[in-house]
Amino acid sequence: MTDSSTLREEGNNHFKAGDVQQALSCYTKALKISDCQSESAVLYRNRAACYLKLEDHTKAEADATKALDVDQGDVKARFRRAQALQKLGRLDQAFTDAQKCAQLEPKNKAFQDLLRQLGAQIQQKVAQLSSTDSRVQQMFKLLLDSSAAASDRQKAAQNLVVLSREDAGAEQIFRNDGVKLLQNLLDSQQEDLILSALRTLVGLCTGHQSRTMAIVNEVGMDRLCGVMASAASTVSLSACHLIQVMFEALTEGMKKEIRGKDEAILPEPSRELRSMLRHLIDMLPASSVSGAGRDSAINLLVKQVPRKSLKNPDNSLTLWVIDQGLKKILEVAGTVPEVKGGPPLTDNTPMSCSVLLNKLYDDLKSDKERENFNKLCEEYVQYHFGRSDMESKLRAIQTVSVLLQGPSDVGNRTLELSGIMDAVISLCASENISHQQVAVEALIHAAGKAKRASFITANGVALLKELYKKSENDRIRVRALVGLCKLGSAGGTDFSMKQFAEGSTLKLAKQCRKWLCNEALPPASRRWAIEGLAYLTLDADVKEDLVEDKKALQAMFELAKSEDKTVLYAVGSTLVNCTNSYDVEKPDPQMVELAKYAKQHVPEEHPKDAQSFVGKRVVKLLEAGVVSALVCMVKQESPVLTEACRECIARVILALVERQEDRGLVVAQGGGKALLPLVSESTDQGKIKAAQALAKITITSNPEIAFPGERVYEVVRPLVSLLALDCTMLQNFEALMALTNLAGISERLRQKIIKEKAVPKIEGYMFEEHDMVRAAATECMCNLALSSEVQKCYLAPDSDRLKLLVLYSGEDDERLRKAASGTLAMLTGEMPELCTRIPDTTSHWLEIFQALLLSESQDLRHRGVVIVMNLMQADKSLAEKLMESEALEILSVLAKGDDPKQASIQKAAQRCLDLALEYGLIQSNEGGVNGKTM
Repeated sequence: MTDSSTLREEGNNHFKAGDVQQALSCYTKALKISDCQSESAVLYRNRAACYLKLEDHTKAEADATKALDVDQGDVKARFRRAQALQKLGRLDQAFTDAQKCAQLEPKNKAFQDLLRQLGAQIQQKVAQLSSTDSRVQQMFKLLLDSSAAASDRQKAAQNLVVLSREDAGAEQIFRNDGVKLLQNLLDSQQEDLILSALRTLVGLCTGHQSRTMAIVNEVGMDRLCGVMASAASTVSLSACHLIQVMFEALTEGMKKEIRGKDEAILPEPSRELRSMLRHLIDMLPASSVSGAGRDSAINLLVKQVPRKSLKNPDNSLTLWVIDQGLKKILEVAGTVPEVKGGPPLTDNTPMSCSVLLNKLYDDLKSDKERENFNKLCEEYVQYHFGRSDMESKLRAIQTVSVLLQGPSDVGNRTLELSGIMDAVISLCASENISHQQVAVEALIHAAGKAKRASFITANGVALLKELYKKSENDRIRVRALVGLCKLGSAGGTDFSMKQFAEGSTLKLAKQCRKWLCNEALPPASRRWAIEGLAYLTLDADVKEDLVEDKKALQAMFELAKSEDKTVLYAVGSTLVNCTNSYDVEKPDPQMVELAKYAKQHVPEEHPKDAQSFVGKRVVKLLEAGVVSALVCMVKQESPVLTEACRECIARVILALVERQEDRGLVVAQGGGKALLPLVSESTDQGKIKAAQALAKITITSNPEIAFPGERVYEVVRPLVSLLALDCTMLQNFEALMALTNLAGISERLRQKIIKEKAVPKIEGYMFEEHDMVRAAATECMCNLALSSEVQKCYLAPDSDRLKLLVLYSGEDDERLRKAASGTLAMLTGEMPELCTRIPDTTSHWLEIFQALLLSESQDLRHRGVVIVMNLMQADKSLAEKLMESEALEILSVLAKGDDPKQASIQKAAQRCLDLALEYGLIQSNEGGVNGKTM
């Protein structure tokens, strides 16, 4: 085993060479095996320096403190802690540490500089606080003055919002008893003042755990939930945003390591979190809560309750919500708006309930937990279905519908309960439109599973056709039509598997488009027409007809932008089908032949699903304005915008940017910006598709225009995520190309790429067998090598990085040679000390550089002559070896050329000859070089 002192020395070497991550790893390993307190203190001090370089200031402060716990006189550890505290904004503590450093070493310039900086920052903060304090007092005075003009009070409230977004302003509002004033504004019944109060509270709570806990306790969840229950949608949404910010502040606070004086004043916030969740659960069935308020409560539960990652073993919050609130969620899910006595709902509420129930069910870890969930749902459905009144039976069927759209396994179990399916079939023939509508919707959702679809094809098709043809109510007809569409598409994209007679699906699709374009119908009914198209567009003939119908496309896009969020998944699915952006596994030709021989069914692709047809459909979608619709869909704040829905959007955008000539239009209409949230909030496949679309845009567009301002830095992480084994070779290649483009823009972007730990991954792809991937990785490294941090990696002992570049400069692949020799030209110019190492890399180094000088490619000749010039400038002995070779003759020829296009090559070649003259390696006659000296 390596001892701790050896690991420490190894870490020191890595740190000096600029490999901070490797140094950090060495110090951490050494700490695990170190049994000497003084040595551990040095290791903590060194690791603190690594964390400072990596900008992890919390950990840097913690490690420096551990070093000081052993030795209070460790001036390096104290200086590093002062630096970390300065970055963390704890200026008074940083100043104390810097003062002690200056007392211990009064002549140290770094200590004196830090002390001056901190003094100036503290003075600035004091001035800012005193200025802010007077402004806060002025706002309070106006808001408390009932005789002041309403416009002045509104302006003061808005100014308070702006102040709360600054740290100093937020602190002054909080300390000046501003929370009580904000409570008065919340109770004012004036929408503008309520909105200002809510937005001010958002500023106070953002990222501040202790303030948030105090506000939750002082304002109270009763009051906040009361505001969120408001019928005014803007007020309800603002209150929802505030509660979301409170949740984030409390949960993030629990994750952080709290040290020092803060530890004593911050109790565990889990009690507040549970209390907040209980209030949200209690809101769900309350009749006093508006539909918008109920949707906001469901949205918050969706975001806060399930685990963010299944790697986290603790799902206790989900189990608690199921125990405390599942029946209340089912009560909302089972509400039929047309039946009196239920809480008010929006069009989005049933689907939001489905999403919440699905999230809770997916978060369960064991069969026992899932069985309990099933049991509670079955008991609820059985209880209501077993009652004699029709309203209860409708509630049971509606609950089954919601479950079928969410945790479908649970929905199918409830559907199989005695009498449920029979009741659904019989109610489809009811004369009561509301009863009929509930039953038809349940029938449609029940047709989702293959076994259920075959049962309904046998028993329900005739019924749905009858309803579609004879019902006088449009709501029933459009739902019956969707049922037929769903059953008609059961064969998927398989051209040979058709449920209905030839031409039937086209007739159904035509009727769906007709309903969709009928603006006299309510949006809810037109939404069902899109549901039908989502199923029918699995047929390529239907896709072709839809993209030709510009009016139908625009009607669909307008609905996608509307407040009815339930349409999002249907629109996404329809567009995925039209663009063929779903995954298709190509069967092995040998297996196909075997299947045919065994008389097994072999899926067939529709002729109109060929790439030439798909490309034309994409163009027509772009002309119809698909990008603006997708951008609006991404912006929707609703549980209905599920990860699966986001994946659909990502797939469609990837299909839209497939052709290089279409990318500019997609970016101009906001498609690039829309991809950024999709790379972090989607399914795993959705994240990859969104990242690949970003890569395609970054390759061919100017990233600074496509992603202006700070957004360009958000592109780096998703691109690096594509450098993984589970991604395809094409995705790896496109990510490398995009990162090359970014690395050539600025040092800050190069630092961002380095910080995302991309360099080792890129170096790995430099060994890839595929020529284009290997060349792309080398090009990316060429641009990254402009950063001094990457340059230092080439100085590291026992590294083959330099050898690889020299060898690649002699490869047959011209693109790879250009990238490798370009990197060498730049590195040898920036770091002359590298030049002397080149002869040790390979015995063929002279031949490789001579081949560059003799290359037919002007770019390669230029790179070769610059490398030779750098070698000669760096070391006389290298110049001697070069002049003893054929390089002298080649350089002489290159220096004599008179082609203006090769001026840079001539200039560099002449510089090489001039250096040889200076060193006395050659003699000059008039008109040129005479020969070598002996």
